[in-house]
Amino acid sequence: MLKQIITETTDAVVAAVQGVDDILDAVTGTVKSQVVNVLQGAGDVGSATVESIASVASGAIQSAGKVGMSVTDTAANTMSGIVGGVTQVGGDVITGIRGGAHGIVQGVSDTGGDVGGAAVAAVQGAIKAAGDTGADTAEAAKAAVGGALDAATDVGGDAVSKVRDALLSAAALPHDVIESAIKGRDKDN
Repeated sequence: MLKQIITETTDAVVAAVQGVDDILDAVTGTVKSQVVNVLQGAGDVGSATVESIASVASGAIQSAGKVGMSVTDTAANTMSGIVGGVTQVGGDVITGIRGGAHGIVQGVSDTGGDVGGAAVAAVQGAIKAAGDTGADTAEAAKAAVGGALDAATDVGGDAVSKVRDALLSAAALPHDVIESAIKGRDKDN
C-alpha cells in the first residue's frame, strides 16, 4: 500500500509539472490532492496519517529528480501541500508535518541527495505552512525535526549526524526551537 502511494504520487507530480509555467505551485497542488485522497481513502484519518503522508512526501521528492526540480524547493512545496491537504480533511496538522518531514528525508535518501539540506527545507516549509494556516509554528518545527530525525535513524549510517548538524547550523531556522526539539527527541529515544 505505501509503495503504491509513493508510485502514484511520483507519477502524479511528474505528470502535473509537464508543460506548466509554475512547477512549484503544481507540486503543492498535486501533493495536497494526493494527501486528501489518501486520508479520505483511509477512513480513519488518525491511524494512517504518518505513514501515508510520509509516502506521499517521499513520492513527491522522488519526482523532483525525474523532472530536474530542486529538492529544496520541492521539499518546501511538498510540506505546503501536505499541510493544505491535512487541513482540508480535518486531520492533525502537526502529525501530518511529522509524516511529511519523514517522507521528505526518506525520499531524498532514496535518491542519493543531501539529507541535511532536505531536513532544513522540510522544517522551513513546515514553519511557513503552519503559519499560513494559523497552526503553532514552534510545534510545527518540533514535529518536522522529529520526523526528519526519525527518517535519518531509519536511513542509518551518518544520516542522523548530517540532519542534526544541518538543522543546528541553519541560520534561517529558530535555533532555540530546533535545539529544544533535538534535545527532546534524544531524551525520548
